[in-house]
Amino acid sequence: MSDLLDTFQSFRTIYCVCPSCNNLMRLGDIRLQYAGETPKTWLDEHEAKVIALQKKEEKFQEKEKEMRKKATEKGRAQVPILVKQCFDKNLAKLPYDPYDIKALWHPIDFVIFNGLNKLNEKKSDVIDDIVFISKKSKDKELEEVRKTIKKTVENEEYDWRIARVTDKGIVTLEDK
Repeated sequence: MSDLLDTFQSFRTIYCVCPSCNNLMRLGDIRLQYAGETPKTWLDEHEAKVIALQKKEEKFQEKEKEMRKKATEKGRAQVPILVKQCFDKNLAKLPYDPYDIKALWHPIDFVIFNGLNKLNEKKSDVIDDIVFISKKSKDKELEEVRKTIKKTVENEEYDWRIARVTDKGIVTLEDK
């Protein structure tokens, strides 16, 4: 290996004159040019395949973005239908966006943040209203709890508080 390196180092000490421009230069600085077409080697073929593959990948990435966007739009359009199929028939008939309906189950079955999906999609800047929905229950205690919730809302005896939970599970309430 050192013999090869020594040979290239010695090329720096050999001077020659360019037959085209008559400039003096070192042998190591010569840029050889082939008058005819250079024969293709395996490396040339490999590089051509790599370039062709890169172009195909770029085209695929462009198509992939479009395909993903279309698939997302198609899926989003089907979700309300699928969600409504999972609901009780009476609940599915309500004129609310299924994305706005959140299940609590106890003591209220569902809370509807009417307009939440439009807000998330930047098609609106407010939630229109908040609706509590529950089926009538035979459980008298549960019905009493629901009546007190209704009374609390009607009398505007509620408050908005923000709770901060740390990674260690410590909960603190922010001051009003």
